[in-house]
This record gives sequence, structure tokens and C-alpha cells, in this order.
Amino acid sequence: MIDLHSHLLPGVDDGSRSVEQSVGVLTRMAAAGITDIVLTPHLDASRVLEGPPPEHDEAFAALSPLIPSGIRVHRGAEIMLDRALTPRVVATRRVTLGGSRYVLVEFTRLVASRAATTALHQVVKAGLVPLVAHPERYQVCSPAQVRQWRDLGALIQVDANTLFAASGRGDRARQLVGQGLADVLAADNHGDVRTLADPFRRLVEAGHEEVAQVLMVANPAAILADQPTEQVEACEITMPLFQRLKGWLGELKE
Repeated sequence: MIDLHSHLLPGVDDGSRSVEQSVGVLTRMAAAGITDIVLTPHLDASRVLEGPPPEHDEAFAALSPLIPSGIRVHRGAEIMLDRALTPRVVATRRVTLGGSRYVLVEFTRLVASRAATTALHQVVKAGLVPLVAHPERYQVCSPAQVRQWRDLGALIQVDANTLFAASGRGDRARQLVGQGLADVLAADNHGDVRTLADPFRRLVEAGHEEVAQVLMVANPAAILADQPTEQVEACEITMPLFQRLKGWLGELKE
């Protein structure tokens, strides 16, 4: 399995706080069958002129010699599209996923549909392929909206663990996968226990092994190789009604 979204670059954002914490998580991921992972610390487009800030390079230099065997670590970033990417960012590809033309992007949760669509169009026009992180978090998220983003040339990364959550976000994630609108699943680990292993297993147990392979192996591998991804077939995932009701009630209490 290949995970394109993680916050394991130590001490630079709201993810892992130390090299030791990152090494521990990477060790567990390797044991769970994760072969490759991309470090994608948060960055605002308005603060990136050419590449990651020096502290990110320093954190990677500290982590690199301690990366456990069995897992390959690549660099990238999760870019908040609060403005257009500069031409130098596009040219150097120092914040794209493994130096490819694919770039992981996000928005604020209350982003307006028009603003998100315009921002994605600017990325595509610049020559990169935006991979939209966890669209199920955004209030504008709907199958129709995501189809529009895909029509622009964007790809979609659904949160792997949210896919099986009994919540409104989980329902939106399942809608996207159920209609063949997801291209990648990723764990979005923040120095915790989240991996792709359990979602992969649950998809296989539900009879969707081929879908799991494309979402968590084939398409992520194609992105890191800077190659085209393949269309993922529709995959209906159901949750027991009592679990869904419990999740909705929990959201109302928050």
C-alpha cells in the first residue's frame, strides 16, 4: 500500500512532534504493509515562493537517517490554496508529491464552490494536477461538485478511515467512492495510529479487493511515477443503520 498524505515530518505542523514519534509511526506502518509514504506538511500557497521553508528541509535531514527499513519516504506538501501557486513553485516541483506534476491541495472547510473551482482551475492551467484532499470535509462537497472538479482535471483523495465512519462525513465519503469519484484513499496520519491497513482489509472483506488495489496501490504508484491514473469503478459501501444513527447523534452533540 502507498499513502500519499501524512503529517510525519517532525515538528513543523500539527502532526508528529518529534523524530522519535515519526520513526515509531513509520515502523508500525512498514509492519502493516505500507511500502511508500509521502510527507505532506501543511503549507499555505501564499507563503510558498519556490519550495518548502528551511525548517522543513532541516526536519527531513534529521529524520532521513532513521527511516526504518521496508518503507520508502517521499516529500511533498498539503497546500492550502489561499492564492495561486507562483510560477517558481510550479517549475521546481519541490512541494509536489514526490516531485511529480501532482500536488496535494486543500481548502478551508467553509470554502465557497466558486472559489474552490477557480483555485483548482488555476492549478491545472499552470500545468500541475491537483489532488483534492479529503473533500468530504467541505460543506460544498457533493457528487455533482466533485464531478465538476474532476472535469477540470483534478483528482480526488478521500480519507481512508472516514470512509467507514458513521457520520455525515462518512456518508459523503461513501457517496464519492460509491459513484466512482474517488481516485485515491489516504490515511492523513498526524503522528497517531491511522494507516491504510484497516480500510484496505475492510474493502477486501466487503468484496472490493480490486477497488482497494487501485485506490491504495495502483493510482498512488502512478502518481509517484508521474504517470496517468486509472478510473476507479463504482463501489457501494453500506453501514448498518444503527451505526449511522449513532454517528449522526454524536455529530449533533459536538
